[in-house]
Amino acid sequence: MDQDFPVLFSRRGAVAIATLNLPKALNALNLQMIERLCAQLDTWARDDTVAVVWIDGSGDRALCAGGDVVTLYQHSASYGETRDCRFTTEFFSREYRLDYKIHTYAKPVVVWGGGIVMGGGIGITAGASHRIVTETTRMAMPEITIGLFPDVGGSWFLNRMPGRLGLFLGLTGAQFNGADALFAGLADRMIAQEQRDTVLQTLAALAFARDAGANHVTVSDCLKTFELALLQRPESVLREHYDQIQQLTDFSSLPAVCTAIRSYQGVDKWLRRSANTLAGGSPLTPWIIWEQLHRSRYLSLADVFRMELALAVNLCASGHFKEGVRALLIDKDRAPQWQPASLEEISPEQVARCFDNPWHGEHPLTDL
Repeated sequence: MDQDFPVLFSRRGAVAIATLNLPKALNALNLQMIERLCAQLDTWARDDTVAVVWIDGSGDRALCAGGDVVTLYQHSASYGETRDCRFTTEFFSREYRLDYKIHTYAKPVVVWGGGIVMGGGIGITAGASHRIVTETTRMAMPEITIGLFPDVGGSWFLNRMPGRLGLFLGLTGAQFNGADALFAGLADRMIAQEQRDTVLQTLAALAFARDAGANHVTVSDCLKTFELALLQRPESVLREHYDQIQQLTDFSSLPAVCTAIRSYQGVDKWLRRSANTLAGGSPLTPWIIWEQLHRSRYLSLADVFRMELALAVNLCASGHFKEGVRALLIDKDRAPQWQPASLEEISPEQVARCFDNPWHGEHPLTDL
């Protein structure tokens, strides 16, 4: 394996391995990583000696903590500023192509989601055929804190969670564990973190067929033998709070939902953190989430990514994303000055414009 690259590629028998390799940055995705991984998946798809693709992260702290938001910040606009959108278009279109490729890949794709799996990390995980979480898994879609929205297919997988869990997780950026991921439909197996290499070795020793369908069954049967027993798994916070989340989101308007969540005054620390994150987040993002989940409910996967690309590019040009990243990661004052400053000041026209096609000509993802 070449240690000079942010993605490492290797083989164990018929198992092809891609390891995200920026551990100091918690394996956050940059454009080079996205391009290399996408190209390698194409190569492995044509290689008859590859039966299974395995994706993991270097170290035990994270699969992937998200995208390279600092670079995106440098190419995004401040409030009232006009900025060329070529870089943001290229970054998000390539990232979404990668996510779409994983969703539609013919061969089994196993993703080892130990440690932190957030934002772009969930994008890589969500579409895999075999999604493994561990007792160390910590997931979230915390885009509300930086004035973005739950992208990388969030419109697809949040809409498919039980009840209104997807809406709640998008609005609050709440963290959840591996047991929660199983409950929400974002994972398939929970396996002990210490078993990673053993699982990989066992997969590599299997006899695979030339038929991808048969290999999906073989991989699934193998992974099942490693699953943690129910009593060994952490408690599911989402399962525990499911009924309360349903009550908090059971309103016909976004302002009513947000008021109910922000007004929570109980003793539960997880719900209080969720309420505080929503209260301090971008006032534009909740409107985007409400609308994206409504618009995408019956869209195809390809149309979901096309809609999300327009949203991502427009929000990077809106000033909200740049102000959110400034407050959280650049100046680190955690005091974003949102414009407008409140949910009530956001107009329907401002929300609608975020869904408009920002390009003159063909959509960059027309061919999906």
